[in-house]
Amino acid sequence: MGTRMEVAQLESRMNTEDYRKAEFIDLAWSSVGRGSKEEYGLLFDSVVVTQDHRGLLLDTVQEEGRVDWGGLCSFLLLELSDKIKNNRTLSVPCWKPPRTFTCPHRDPVQKVLYLQSSGQYLTVSRGGTVGLRDRENMSLLHTLHLHNSTVAPKDLWVTDMVLLQNINKIAVSFTSKEVCFYDILSKQDFSCKYKLQGLKFTPWCLDYWVNPSQPDLAVLTIGDIGGQVSALYFTSVQISLFERHHTRSDSDSADIILWDELVKGKHYCCYTMTLQAHTPAWVRRVRYLGTLEAFVSCSTSPESSMVIGWREKESRSLRVMTYITKRGVWDVDHHCGLNLIATAGVDHQVLLWNPFVSSEPMCALSGHSGPVTAVHFLQTKQQLLSFSKDKVLCLWDVSTQQCIHRLEGVFPKTQEDTRVLLFLHEEHQHLLLTFNSLLLLLETMKEKKRTSSHEHPVTCVLYNSLFRQVVSSDSASSVICWLADTGQKVKQFHRCHGNAEISTIALDGTQTRLFTAGTDGKVKVWDFNGCCLHRMNAGLGQAVDISQVLLLKRSILVMGWERMLTVFHLHSFSQSFVEPSEWKGGVEHHGDVLCAAFQPPQTLVTGSYDGEIVVWNNSTEKALKKLRPYKDSKKQQVISQTLLLLLNPVPDSHLLFGTKGKEDSENCIGITRLFFIPGRTSVTAATGGADLVSCGSSGVVRLWNTQHGCLVGQFEAHNRDLGSIVMAVSPCGRYLATADREGTIKTWDIKDYCLKPNEGLTKELPNLLRSFRPHLDHVTHLEMCVHGDRLLLLSASSDCSVALSYLPGDAVGLFGQEDHWCLEDTGSRQSARETSADPGHSAAAEDGEVGRKA
Repeated sequence: MGTRMEVAQLESRMNTEDYRKAEFIDLAWSSVGRGSKEEYGLLFDSVVVTQDHRGLLLDTVQEEGRVDWGGLCSFLLLELSDKIKNNRTLSVPCWKPPRTFTCPHRDPVQKVLYLQSSGQYLTVSRGGTVGLRDRENMSLLHTLHLHNSTVAPKDLWVTDMVLLQNINKIAVSFTSKEVCFYDILSKQDFSCKYKLQGLKFTPWCLDYWVNPSQPDLAVLTIGDIGGQVSALYFTSVQISLFERHHTRSDSDSADIILWDELVKGKHYCCYTMTLQAHTPAWVRRVRYLGTLEAFVSCSTSPESSMVIGWREKESRSLRVMTYITKRGVWDVDHHCGLNLIATAGVDHQVLLWNPFVSSEPMCALSGHSGPVTAVHFLQTKQQLLSFSKDKVLCLWDVSTQQCIHRLEGVFPKTQEDTRVLLFLHEEHQHLLLTFNSLLLLLETMKEKKRTSSHEHPVTCVLYNSLFRQVVSSDSASSVICWLADTGQKVKQFHRCHGNAEISTIALDGTQTRLFTAGTDGKVKVWDFNGCCLHRMNAGLGQAVDISQVLLLKRSILVMGWERMLTVFHLHSFSQSFVEPSEWKGGVEHHGDVLCAAFQPPQTLVTGSYDGEIVVWNNSTEKALKKLRPYKDSKKQQVISQTLLLLLNPVPDSHLLFGTKGKEDSENCIGITRLFFIPGRTSVTAATGGADLVSCGSSGVVRLWNTQHGCLVGQFEAHNRDLGSIVMAVSPCGRYLATADREGTIKTWDIKDYCLKPNEGLTKELPNLLRSFRPHLDHVTHLEMCVHGDRLLLLSASSDCSVALSYLPGDAVGLFGQEDHWCLEDTGSRQSARETSADPGHSAAAEDGEVGRKA
């Protein structure tokens, strides 16, 4: 019988589950044809028996040891989804400085190829000049001119070129309505072996495919300016491309092949198929898809933006499918593993298509502001490159349909009608782009495996000073404890709230109790042995979004889903299940309460979705005053929304509420974080200085005076287009850290910022100490703490990582990385005392990197 390890290997190979009953096991084994019956038996047991998945199948388990088909399918899909997430490499390219080369001709470059046999790059210009370059340093090794006696040298015009890699030849198309085949192994100039003449229209683009299992079978596809797509099927390409009894030659000693003779079948080792795919538009790009036995072409005609000709089995007839877009397509590419086709749209969009569905694309990738001219799949990474006329290069993650990298401003300034080609060599990580006669090389640095602290997006991170540990939570309801000194994992608690996401966590004053808030509407109290001590019914039995849990001396405040605070008094914790008490202050906010902060002895502030801050007396639970960024924030919001509706007559919900429900758009003023600035006492507030800081939507940070109830200063910390931000304040009150949805963190020196009263509102930026990007995605939480005598910054992100940095921003590493750090051995770092006294670095805003050994 197979071992458990063998079962795991079987699961990773086939992604299906076994069945307990004998007939189910037999059916699965005979249907799939992999593994043994015993392995299927063990694998099916794991569906029900494995405790980790018991909750997933709770609704479908009929009785002990049995599961229905719905439960089995749910298990399969969840397991497969987890594997895909865990196996994804969350990485974006890190480019070396671009290098620009001038080609040995003034004409535009028409094609770039890589010669595997010699390890050289080959470029050809419109005038027929060929350049050979070394792969290592891109130095020019040799130049030559293609010979074609059909036209005068001054009239020679190359339209495209492809490499026939299995026979060491290149095929070049000309405006003279011919395709010439050159031998690239000739010792001097490339010699012309065949000339295909008599084409009806000028060939504009070429493609070549060879059968990987039968190298004698190959297909050369030609797209022309008459809208035709023609395919030449070779049956013995390694022996001869063309064969006839009587060959004719010209002065180049090249065999002349007439198109009409090919169509009539006079060459027994080659036959043709032709499709009038686009009328009257030019064929811009053509590709033969060997895995589908079809060829795909595109044009800038909307009615025939993309056409696929499917070859019927054992016949030479074609089944045609036409795909329509708004303004046509410049380029196409196909991903073999995903079986997706990408199109570069004149309407600025990149569309992903299922080749079997012509009615509409699977999705649209929007991010370019100009016509997209080139698309290219990264076959090994499930990513897509796209380039637009406004010289913007985008890298897309196909699974999430998001732009994970955008590059602009590094490309040469050229005329608008510049011909741009894109060539990618994945193995060598070389990206070549041509701008007329200029050749630009983008080379990536060696990739390092991205560390994931969690298997799912991290939602919150805290520092436990008692155990000197870092505690983080994720969307899969797991909590992990880490050693702050080394980054090692100490322990992990799974499924704390079942299938519900943990939205936030908190520690009590003794640092021995952990509070976890789930989207199931419950707050649970745990000890650090993993024992749940209490369950707090915050949502009153409903699933609600809890944004913060604030622990005070005699009560616990929970908020996030309604306009009033939910309060639990500590004297109610005699039972394991705790019900909330009534908040005496009632409803004072016009929007949902999202965050709160407390200043001893009794000042409480709460921030809401409508941008309003209410100051409370926590002892009496009565509201004292309200703070607004405008004189009438509600009126301001109504005006903004009215203007939006006037500009957009069709009412869209995202204009009012953001694209994701409560997430802030640039027109909202919701507050996501509130902090009293340590060290700024009531005396500071009495003199007019700021003692409270808030952040939220539009990347704006605001500083308030709670005693006078006024806004003292504000500044735009991050681009407002990035939406809401998060922040943290250092225990010494000197540093402010802010973070956005792109993973960028900024640290600011606010020691004297808005400390003294000024006339009017201060909008100057505080001193920016550092800007760095330890994460690849949305930063969900920040925490500053004192560890030993050092100030540390903790950050959690949707990219599944938790990062540790020294203030003001020197990277230490990612929790869970292979190389452990040692904080005790870094004596050169600034201590917390030194940092609080030192003037700090002046505006040194340089990108940092994480994941290295300290």
